[in-house]
Amino acid sequence: MDGTHVRVSLPMDEQIPYIGRKWFSTQNIMAVCGFDMLFTFVWPKWEGSAHDTRIFLEALRNTELKFPKPPDVDIVDKYYLVDAGYPNIKGYLTQYKGERYHLPIFRTSGQPAESRETFNYVHS
Repeated sequence: MDGTHVRVSLPMDEQIPYIGRKWFSTQNIMAVCGFDMLFTFVWPKWEGSAHDTRIFLEALRNTELKFPKPPDVDIVDKYYLVDAGYPNIKGYLTQYKGERYHLPIFRTSGQPAESRETFNYVHS
């Protein structure tokens, strides 16, 4: 699960909410893939200024979306892997915060040095 920004062309009077960290107008699209690498959910509604966490939490709340959720059981044995922009909550597993997790950083600064970095490397 991850969000991606797609550049959009809008009239000048509509651009402000779509300008986020990319410094140009984008639409933030949340997408979920299964282990077969097929999309199971895509939500292309959001302005570029919307944070991934905001979109994720709204998808969890909105029952009409049919957002893929892990089974609601006490012991979770399957998780959705999510990007660092998402919260680490039951059924959704993100990287360790404060540790390296982008593959290009590992390529330039060497292999993981300890267990948390190893997890982040494999997660990426």
